Amino acid sequence: MDTQTWDALAASMKNAYTAGPGEGAVPRPVIMPLVRGELVGLIWLRPVETGKDALTGIARLSNIAAAAGADEVVLAWETQDVAAACELPVTGPVPCLNLVHATKDGHTLHQFPYAEQSRARSPEGPATAEPLWLPAPAPQPGAELVPPVRAAVDYSFVPLELDHPSPFGLTVVLMEEDGYSVRLTEGLSL
Repeated sequence: MDTQTWDALAASMKNAYTAGPGEGAVPRPVIMPLVRGELVGLIWLRPVETGKDALTGIARLSNIAAAAGADEVVLAWETQDVAAACELPVTGPVPCLNLVHATKDGHTLHQFPYAEQSRARSPEGPATAEPLWLPAPAPQPGAELVPPVRAAVDYSFVPLELDHPSPFGLTVVLMEEDGYSVRLTEGLSL
């Protein structure tokens, strides 16, 4: 992935996290598969129940990447949000936006810790919070990933074997039916 693409993906996730707390929650985990350096789309986690359903839901983010034959993925999540949803211990900085960039040969974890700062109260509603981005630690090649993220990364590069004329299109439809939010890039044909 070139630097310009990485910077754009990281900036878009930071922007989502700036808007998210104002809407009452941080964004759900999202995977961004790439094929030959081109973004396939963004796939957000479906609504999940705490525990096993959250673990499975995050791991299944890999399905579209696998169906598309992705050679790279970026997966974004918030430390505390995923730990709570999956009933896992909190590891790493909190609060923190995490982005893992992965290929079949390995991954690098990028962490963007933040502090929540209050926004002025608007006439329409209560005061909200927005992230104040703190200094980011150096990228961590091969860093330990929480189990559902590790599974999503690993399965992203295992080809799906579906007996269907359009395995990618079928996967998109099935994931949308399961409640995942799928936004494909323009010009991508099913």
